[in-house]
Amino acid sequence: MASWFYASEGKQQGPYPEGQFRDLIAQGIVRPDTLVWSEGMAGWQKAAEIPGLIGGGGPPMVPAGGPPMTGAGGYGGAGSLSIDFGILEFTWRSIAMLIGIALIIPAPWAFVWYTQWIVSCVKVPGRPNLSFTGNAMTLVPWFFGFIVLMIVVGFTGSQVLGNLLLIAQIVLYWLLIKWMVANLASNGQPLGLSFTGSVWAYIGWNLLFAISFITIIGWAWVAAAQLRWFCRNIEGTRREIVFQGSGLGILWRGIVAAILFSLIIPIPWVYRWIMNWFASQTELAPRGAL
Repeated sequence: MASWFYASEGKQQGPYPEGQFRDLIAQGIVRPDTLVWSEGMAGWQKAAEIPGLIGGGGPPMVPAGGPPMTGAGGYGGAGSLSIDFGILEFTWRSIAMLIGIALIIPAPWAFVWYTQWIVSCVKVPGRPNLSFTGNAMTLVPWFFGFIVLMIVVGFTGSQVLGNLLLIAQIVLYWLLIKWMVANLASNGQPLGLSFTGSVWAYIGWNLLFAISFITIIGWAWVAAAQLRWFCRNIEGTRREIVFQGSGLGILWRGIVAAILFSLIIPIPWVYRWIMNWFASQTELAPRGAL
């Protein structure tokens, strides 16, 4: 059965199961001119425009296709992402994840557990209850294969193998990004997203980022450009994902964060501040609008 949302006073209400949503219609809470949306619709529509929804009859006819990424008010237009979490929860979860990674064996499970939590803290316009559905077992062969390669390089001391290890690490990060994007869901339903950036482009961006440190400040502009490239290569949504942040914005925030991180105690607050900024600079817009 479909789940439905409706707009009231500029806010998104829902989701409601089919039966409960029809009760709202019967009570006059959802009227013919109320904007409504359900999985599969290309955008928000007035309830009266959806055959079978107002006035009884059979089940409403919902067009095929994925749900839209809609605006900051919950429907229509563009909007930016946001993220929020409690400082105490962030602190204990981060410590638990670091312990899990330090123990090596639990690392894949610790990473997935932490990712599931942090993704649930992200708010995306039109995508309620964002979640991550990836399974830690997918990471096991990648992770332990890389550990074995590190051990081999350590024993041989080969410079060639050391360079290959660096390339392998970058490729694994690329695979990790593709896997994470593909496992995003909303209301328990896969979003059907994919990351289409090539591995060679990803390697090139990482090499450029490393070289940019020679200029002391150039890394910030490279990071901004790489994030824009990353957003452009997320497919499967009717909206463009656009990173609007500037290199200067990344630079001064990075400097402030580095200073405060050295004081240890402000780390949770600084991390939330940085994450909030990056989320606010990531916007959703109709394709071709920018």
